[in-house]
Amino acid sequence: MSIGFFSCRKDFSAETASVSLKFSADTVYLDTVFTNISSSTRVLKVYNQENKWISIPEVRLGRGDNSQYRINIDGASGTLQENVEIAPKDSIFIFIESTIDYSSLSDPLYTDSIIFSSNTFEQDVKLVSLVQDAHFIFPQKGESIVVIEDGLWTAEKPYVIYGYAVVDSSKTLTIEAGSKIHFHNNSGLIVYKDASLKVNGELNNEVVFEGDRLEPLYSDIPGQWGMIWLYPTSKDNYINYANIKNGSIALRVDSVGNSSNPTLEIKNTKIFNHSIAGILAQNSHIEGENLVTNNIGQVALALEIGGKYSFKHSTFANYYGGIRNTPSVLISNWYQSSNGDIISRDLEEAFFGNCIIYGNNEDELLLLGSNDAAFNYKFENNLIRYTNRNGEMPFVIEGNPKFESTIISEDPLFWDPFNNDLRIEKESPAASKGKLSIANDVPLDILNLPRNIEGMVDIGAYQSAEKEEEEKL
Repeated sequence: MSIGFFSCRKDFSAETASVSLKFSADTVYLDTVFTNISSSTRVLKVYNQENKWISIPEVRLGRGDNSQYRINIDGASGTLQENVEIAPKDSIFIFIESTIDYSSLSDPLYTDSIIFSSNTFEQDVKLVSLVQDAHFIFPQKGESIVVIEDGLWTAEKPYVIYGYAVVDSSKTLTIEAGSKIHFHNNSGLIVYKDASLKVNGELNNEVVFEGDRLEPLYSDIPGQWGMIWLYPTSKDNYINYANIKNGSIALRVDSVGNSSNPTLEIKNTKIFNHSIAGILAQNSHIEGENLVTNNIGQVALALEIGGKYSFKHSTFANYYGGIRNTPSVLISNWYQSSNGDIISRDLEEAFFGNCIIYGNNEDELLLLGSNDAAFNYKFENNLIRYTNRNGEMPFVIEGNPKFESTIISEDPLFWDPFNNDLRIEKESPAASKGKLSIANDVPLDILNLPRNIEGMVDIGAYQSAEKEEEEKL
């Protein structure tokens, strides 16, 4: 039984604890928290190793009433509790939270302790939090969006967004290298018509988009926030060296306007752990290179309702751990309206060169073309997982002139795909199988390593390398 058991006891008394207590941890880390935002709850377990009821005369926070931690024992909160009882060979739970004001600190590492005092001993368990100051972006009460105009977001301190932050029409938001953007649940970023987003990350100094739960438990859980939405006719959006993770849809890219430039140019970017889609594009124009996707609940890359697209030296992988009945890459030139009508739009171009399309499903590419609109696609020197085992897929690869030099369903030998490490081993079938003319357009891989090695180039976003088990991205 836990702490609730002894509260019903009527007929005998507890003795003051005379020997040291045992704890589930000697230090409780509440991880990184943002200023004035409540942490998640941590639990400390306190054990009575004796064969009798014991009473702990005092359990208190070291900083007393000035502490920015909160504890709860058996439903009672407070900085000091007296005569806390534990049944023989049993334990109690202490629940710990914090809300810390960064401006009150001289050191961002905030510490305190829970002190257990008896007549014969005093023990403590350390409490530790790293506190970050941040820019907070909130909508007005009753609203779900907050409009931002021209601006520069810097790496000086993180940005925490509640609701949807909107780059207003004809404005530009620029985000510099090293910036960290955190989204609360059901939050995101919208770039309105004629507006632009410029993400200027650098190698080893990426721009990170993720949720606002910073505990290790949440480090790779999909669906923690909404999406980055490049609204219809937004323009000249540019993303370089970004890490977009743990949302519902990493990037929704809608229809192109009158500009001949791409709606989105995206390079050297990792898209991991999203519950619905990595990139969802609808009648848009995207040029991408050195992209990496993985662990997406439905589709890593969906190019729908036509448009114009080019992807070079990218790795569209999907090793999602749950049930997934969708491919990694889906391409179509039509959609079904709300009244059931099929509406087609021209797919002007869908080019994939020196790319890997692979995952833990048997078929990771699906092409759905309507004869009512153009459906132009071309695949050159790709590795694609595709079986069409049941003859149900609406296209074939073998003998199809739109697929050149395709490696079909050979394991690319990723280093550790279940932990988002999509580098390929030296023995990978994708090694040295790329097309040199495509590599000349993207001469460096996502780690800034040269591709052309004595006239031979690898397929995918990463150059092949000897696997080192201890090395992590």
